[in-house]
Amino acid sequence: MSSNEEIAKRVLSAVGGKENVNSVVHCATRLRFNLKDEEVADTKRLNQDDDVIQVVQKGGQYQVVIGSHVGDVYRELNNIANFNNEGNATQEKGGNVFDRLIDIISAIFTPFLGAMAGAGVLKGFLTLALTLNWVTDTSGIYVVLWAIADGLFTYLPVMLAFTAAKKFRTNEFLAAALAMALVHPSITALAGQTLHFLGLPVIIGASAYTSSVIPIILAVFLQSYVEKFFKKVIPSFLQTIVVPLAVFLVMAPLTFIAVGPLGTILGNLLGSGYDAIYSFSPIVAGAVMGGLWQVFVMFGMHWGFVPIMMVNLNQVGFDTMTPMLLPAVLAQGGAALAVFFMTKNVKLKGLALSSTITSFFGITEPTVYGVNLPLKKPFIAACISGAVGGAFIGFFQVRNYVFGLISLLSLPGFIAQDTKNANGLIMAAIGTAIAFVLGFILTFIFRFEDQAETEDVATTNKRTTVNPEAQELANGQTIMLASPLNGEVVPLTEVKDQVFSSGALGKGVAIKPTEGKLYAPADGTITTLFPTGHAVGITTNDGAEILMHIGMDTVELEGAGFTIKVQQGNQVKKGDLLVEFDLETIKAAGLSTVTPIVITNTNNFMDVLDMDQKEVIHGEDFLTVVK
Repeated sequence: MSSNEEIAKRVLSAVGGKENVNSVVHCATRLRFNLKDEEVADTKRLNQDDDVIQVVQKGGQYQVVIGSHVGDVYRELNNIANFNNEGNATQEKGGNVFDRLIDIISAIFTPFLGAMAGAGVLKGFLTLALTLNWVTDTSGIYVVLWAIADGLFTYLPVMLAFTAAKKFRTNEFLAAALAMALVHPSITALAGQTLHFLGLPVIIGASAYTSSVIPIILAVFLQSYVEKFFKKVIPSFLQTIVVPLAVFLVMAPLTFIAVGPLGTILGNLLGSGYDAIYSFSPIVAGAVMGGLWQVFVMFGMHWGFVPIMMVNLNQVGFDTMTPMLLPAVLAQGGAALAVFFMTKNVKLKGLALSSTITSFFGITEPTVYGVNLPLKKPFIAACISGAVGGAFIGFFQVRNYVFGLISLLSLPGFIAQDTKNANGLIMAAIGTAIAFVLGFILTFIFRFEDQAETEDVATTNKRTTVNPEAQELANGQTIMLASPLNGEVVPLTEVKDQVFSSGALGKGVAIKPTEGKLYAPADGTITTLFPTGHAVGITTNDGAEILMHIGMDTVELEGAGFTIKVQQGNQVKKGDLLVEFDLETIKAAGLSTVTPIVITNTNNFMDVLDMDQKEVIHGEDFLTVVK
């Protein structure tokens, strides 16, 4: 490996030099550049660099994956170019307007997307139960469950206000109070009317602001500047009470008089733009969305469509985009199922079958990144099949009446609530089935270059519960690592981060923890420790370099919920407590708690073998490093 200074010089040159860098920060494994022009960067050259694991361009950031020694490379980079971006917390992402918009939408919707999906599915099943006369709309079961299923969408601006405030770095509770004013009963009662505030007209839309999206996001964005202004001009000893009061006095009338109506107009334009495309040809719209949806997901562009779906539901009570996307999801599952039958690679066969099942529930990352995309042709077959299924559904103009995760559980949401969509559920099911079956058939027709088994099969054959081959090795030939967590073992291939799941950082496993405590897996030295506490690196006394990354994207919490128990450079013993972390804080932020544990210097050893466990407790053996 080259020296860190040499790596820093090569990376800086490849990204276009200091003059092409707006800012750079780092997380556990990556240098995160905000470049003035990403086209200037020589991505091919970086990917061919032996000291660069991978380049990821995502959300306006140009990410150069270095590995666990990224902090050292970052320091050398600062010594060379004097960027003065000390710290590890993520900064506001740059990039063009589109990239920034996608980043904002993603950050605002992601934390409560699960809650929205759950509520949407519940609304769909309640509609199904009502249609089949299993319940009446006056029964206690229906009323209680409908309150939670519909309540989230009725008061959606409050949820959006809270997450938008976190994104725009303003007071979440002031933002939530502003949203509550928008959906207050006294305001919703005036829907479609006009009142006056100090002689200025206040126009309340036909549906007021319940279930609205854009008005509150714009209002909170503006609030972030208003709050900063008052914090500058109001003495600190008065700020606790006076700043909130001043924000309310400015933002409440401003939101109702200007921001709210402007947001409504923008929402109407957004919905009208989609309607114009859909009206031109529902078939073409279905083919394009069904064919390209997974491509949009890969680049994070799918977030740009979420407001359109929400605006459609709020404006006209239904959305035609969601049904066209379901074939795109299931087509990937059909292609993966074909891979299961075609491949001779035992490991790939298992991954293909499990990812087919997860696609039924709208989870396509393992399917796309683990199976179809690496093989290329199955991914193309699935995209073609998604286009066919989307066009079919577009032809029948299927409508969706509730927001939810795009999966088979979405189907009850397509149940007709008007005569035009009387057969919507049936047509959606048929279109989705067409995409699934066609993805399966086209993959057989296109074929693909099967992955050689060699090492994969050998590794698979070694994976018994007691790992006999590893045990037969003489003492000193293996390094036994203890589990650092209590929890459920997750294959590394299922981690929702391509850098970990692809094995680019090294072999290992992941654990979904049931307790918020991270322990040392072996005797060694703490060589990497982030101030945020989300990632810890240990070099064992036997030379294995272990990276433990608590959750996904948890660097965004900036240390909230993490308590560090050691210091960098400390000598630790197996079982020593390293970090305590609050699982609920991570989950509340909408982040995954799945924790990868990888041997970053895997290439220095013969192999890294897991013990084929389902669950582990800290202290028990769970990884064998073969020297």
